[in-house]
Amino acid sequence: MTSLLEMRGITKSFPGVVALRDVNLSVRAGEIHAVVGENGAGKSTLMKVLSGVYPHGSYEGEIRFGGEPRQFRDIRASEDLGIIIIHQELALVPLLSIAENIFLGNEPARHGVVDRHAAYVRTRELLAKVGLHESPATLVDDLGVGKQQLVEIAKALSKEVKLLILDEPTASLNETDSEALLDLLLELKAQGIACILISHKLGEVERVADTITVLRDGSTVQSFDCRAQPVSQDVIIRNMVGREMADRYPRREPQVGEVVFELRDWTVHHPVHAERQVVKGVNLQARRGEIVGIAGLMGAGRTELAMSVFGRSYGQKISGRVLLRGQEIDVSTVQKAVRHGFAYVTEDRKGYGLLLDDDIARNVSLANLPAVAKQGVVDEGREFGVADGYRKQLRIRCKDVFQPVGQLSGGNQQKVVLGKWLFTQPEVLVLDEPTRGIDVGAKFEIYSLMAQMAAEGKCIVMISSEMPELLGMCDRIYVMNEGRFVAEFDRMEASQEGIMRAIVNAGSMQ
Repeated sequence: MTSLLEMRGITKSFPGVVALRDVNLSVRAGEIHAVVGENGAGKSTLMKVLSGVYPHGSYEGEIRFGGEPRQFRDIRASEDLGIIIIHQELALVPLLSIAENIFLGNEPARHGVVDRHAAYVRTRELLAKVGLHESPATLVDDLGVGKQQLVEIAKALSKEVKLLILDEPTASLNETDSEALLDLLLELKAQGIACILISHKLGEVERVADTITVLRDGSTVQSFDCRAQPVSQDVIIRNMVGREMADRYPRREPQVGEVVFELRDWTVHHPVHAERQVVKGVNLQARRGEIVGIAGLMGAGRTELAMSVFGRSYGQKISGRVLLRGQEIDVSTVQKAVRHGFAYVTEDRKGYGLLLDDDIARNVSLANLPAVAKQGVVDEGREFGVADGYRKQLRIRCKDVFQPVGQLSGGNQQKVVLGKWLFTQPEVLVLDEPTRGIDVGAKFEIYSLMAQMAAEGKCIVMISSEMPELLGMCDRIYVMNEGRFVAEFDRMEASQEGIMRAIVNAGSMQ
């Protein structure tokens, strides 16, 4: 099969950092080519070189597409040839509708006037392809992160695509939606469309990839032809991290104590549609030293529950009680929640978790400025010491703690968010999709940190769309469906089948 794309000897440097070093990548027409590697390995940087985000002249090496040498000056130049990239950072306009986002800059028109009917009809077709059943008129701002990802994919499909690049496309999706997306990629492949898939979910890579290229520390380590011989996840991991990983989850012996955190009859209404209940009479307990999971499909209300508890950051007409060690507390603002020992690691690190233009040190200290201040003035030396400590503890890959967070890979950004909240010394830590977009090596580091905190007596509430992660880490799992807790499992009785059965059975009864 002929090569559609050839990237040869690609080298890309930033001040003080060589991000890519003599990388080679060859993609055949009509194949799904997976690019895997740890955070900071250079995957996203390589795709930005390919798509023209980093223009010709800012890197060394050669790009050939369709048999011809190409010098992309910007992303429009690559799109004109049918190379469409969907970044981890969603490029949507929140206050425009789905249809307006999909056709922004490419609006269907008659006699110079936008044809809204044609745009809506085509939008419905594209949304059906990606399994999204929203109205084309829905504002993107009213969608969750997962649904926004599907809008991005629909937007890409609206163009004459020959090579579709997806950077962690399922990171925001639950298992059902992820499966639908993978099926869609196979369908596009059958139509002759090539795809580059960047993913840390090796099960997905194993399922759909024809070829797998492994990057490590900015260099090409190995390429595997999966059609010639299946490649195991253990082999991929060994090439990614340069070492064996015997266990995906740390071994721990839980020492569970008394109830620390409790919700009673917690009810939350939609922030726009006040008549609609999003969280319906939830009761939750988390004990000292315990890791409690919340499972559920997208739209079940898990994130809404967490945000509403953390300073009422979501919703209106909120009722119910929050108890800490048996005493009712006031968490009506973020400041009050933090003072009571609550911390919330958001699923949307770019929108809510970080100041991307600011450096690592400032982001780490942001939630606990008094701890690095003298007489109301930030002590930059103390701030540096704290941030550098978390850089080492969390193994954040960066030039130094004065590097802007926006220049870091997605996984390293997530580590900065964790460092920020760990610095507040929380008693109750709520983690919303804590390993989204993080490679297997870094995941183990996060899991080990969770286990350490639980061993120190903290209580952790973990929201995750990855059931193996919940089963591997949690002592108890609540199952949420349409705003309610519909089942509860301890770690010995929990299974993927049992969780899914609880969701399906609850759905059929409502």
